[in-house]
Amino acid sequence: MEKALLAAEAVEEREVVDLLRSLVRIPSHYPGPGEEGVVAFLEEYLRERGLHPFRQEVTPGRPNLMADLGEGEGGLILEGHTDVVTPGEEGLWRHPPYAGVVEGGRLYGRGACDMKGGLAALVGALLAVKRALGHLKRPLRLAALADEEGMMLGVKAFLKEGLARGFRGALVAEPEEMEICLWQKGALRLKLPFLGKMAHGAMPYAGENPIPKAARFILELEALQLELQETFSHPFLGPPYLTPTQVLASAGEGQLNVIPVQAEVVLDVRTVPGLDHGELVARIQALAEAEVEVLEDRPPVETPKEDPLVQAAEEALKLLGLPLRYGGVPGATDGTFLRAWAGLPVVVMGPGGKTLPHQVDEWVDLEEVVQAARVYAALAVLYLE
Repeated sequence: MEKALLAAEAVEEREVVDLLRSLVRIPSHYPGPGEEGVVAFLEEYLRERGLHPFRQEVTPGRPNLMADLGEGEGGLILEGHTDVVTPGEEGLWRHPPYAGVVEGGRLYGRGACDMKGGLAALVGALLAVKRALGHLKRPLRLAALADEEGMMLGVKAFLKEGLARGFRGALVAEPEEMEICLWQKGALRLKLPFLGKMAHGAMPYAGENPIPKAARFILELEALQLELQETFSHPFLGPPYLTPTQVLASAGEGQLNVIPVQAEVVLDVRTVPGLDHGELVARIQALAEAEVEVLEDRPPVETPKEDPLVQAAEEALKLLGLPLRYGGVPGATDGTFLRAWAGLPVVVMGPGGKTLPHQVDEWVDLEEVVQAARVYAALAVLYLE
């Protein structure tokens, strides 16, 4: 307990706040500049503080960055992502999205909450442990990964190259209001083509219009969603959702009088433990009477409450006089793959409001970010010592 408290007290508030502000001021959305700028900054920042960061190129210009404190096996991964979503129409923002404006104890900017606040807290914790203890009995690995907001290419590359091998747990600093989140929803991205036959819009009887087929499917999908919600629900994740996010049909630009040969529907499906993905895809395919293309399959995951990593999170919060609150992640995170592919116990716990990510005027409470760094430092020591 004494070592954990020493590590928590070694967190430097100014260091964490200044780092967060610097990170937010570097645009890292994709498509766009991507993660290279943030990684280059962090790489130099960590090297100047006595660490030895190393890169993994995921795709050209989109690197992962890692840094270790200590060596050996049985360590803890401190995971965050470096990419953010686009700011959208910048004129809608009260403060410029990449200015890093501080007002009323909040830092405003794209990525402030999701999740450069959590990333700055992880770095602050790593440096605090280094200052307070030098080394731990087992290693800490900072993993600042690319493309979490997309197809999660960063964590997939990280795992495929064996960079989680030898570790026994992962802390993911996504914005969850510092709840201990042990459950994450699964996700399916599905594409369904509805075929027709081209014809003149004045003579629809000469063709076959795929648009009404797609429309009927979307309406019938609501009934299936209701059935699933009545059967499957989770106390921390809520119900599953089958959400159409794209409906596309066109015979070409300007062709307003032509029945298209195909309509396409894309679904964002969110699932909970107990709902089998294979069976669900088969039901959707039968309902659509169309071939389903699975673009992405992320299973729902959970970490047992009795796992030592969870106990370390509880003890760290207690040590700092903070409440113990449990929650679930409404979407998938990099932690989904750390759990599903590597089998690691995963706790998702980070500063920031759950509903603030991706919004205009995104912000994070600076006191909560610094507090998170202290919790992470204590948690790491409790878990590894």
